[in-house]
Amino acid sequence: MDSILEVKHINKQYGNYQALKDVSLQIPEKAIFGLLGPNGAGKTSLIRIINQITGPDSGEVFFCGEKLAPKHVDLIGYLPEERGLYKKMSVGEQVMYLAQLKGLKKNIAKEKLIYWFKKFEIESWWDKKVEELSKGMQQKVQFIVTILHEPKLLILDEPFSGFDPINAQLIKNEILELREKGSTIIFSTHNMGSVEELCDNIALINKAEKILDGTVSDIRKAHRSNTFHIIFKGNLLGFINALWAGAEILEKKSVGDVHTLTIKLLRQTTPNALLEAVLQNAEIISFHEIVPSMNDIFISVVENKPAVNTQSYFTE
Repeated sequence: MDSILEVKHINKQYGNYQALKDVSLQIPEKAIFGLLGPNGAGKTSLIRIINQITGPDSGEVFFCGEKLAPKHVDLIGYLPEERGLYKKMSVGEQVMYLAQLKGLKKNIAKEKLIYWFKKFEIESWWDKKVEELSKGMQQKVQFIVTILHEPKLLILDEPFSGFDPINAQLIKNEILELREKGSTIIFSTHNMGSVEELCDNIALINKAEKILDGTVSDIRKAHRSNTFHIIFKGNLLGFINALWAGAEILEKKSVGDVHTLTIKLLRQTTPNALLEAVLQNAEIISFHEIVPSMNDIFISVVENKPAVNTQSYFTE
């Protein structure tokens, strides 16, 4: 897959503080790319460089194969986490002004804005002052302004901040639709659930350095721990004896003759071999592999510990 954006060996320092250290990324076209990392990791510094707000101390950024230049600004849409609207202006006056800053002619801007205000069911906001809007309402207006000029690359920094679940889902649907129409989206967030739901690829930055990148599916597979969840009906002792030394029981719970276990396979034991060994003593109700979530992987990589699945099937 071709890359719309290439970041090559970027370094950025503020005084004695190293914000980015030899960071290289490739952002595929028509994909949702998760830019992840703890607070202070360097994500905002990288976003500011891509937006040409600041420049790197060394390294280069390429957009559509060309060295990043001022002419590319109009091809990029940026939704910052901080609110960027003028509080005393009316919403309509504000969005018209921002749309024209992005190069849209007044009549085209008005036409597009009416379409989006109707789509988001916010026509009644046009004459309201920005200061009358809640945090989530302001974010919805900013989202519209960000995508109005149909940029090739969108950078969304915590786009669900301030939204209730219904409006968060509305924005998620729009992000997916934008990808389907050909946009590339850089999605910076701390919400790992949204990463698993939306992102095709991710990069994790920690302490100024990129420490992980790849597709979400490949990263989750790479952190598999050969751990399985099994529910069966039958003789628990017979089941345990059938395991021999091929598996370790991490958790177990029984209700009558129905048993729920978390099992880690050892040595060269395969899931098929495990099932074959225990079927004589058990009626299998459910059996599946436990793959660490992106949240588990994020914590494990940042803290340099093995990924441990935090989901528990055992409740009192």
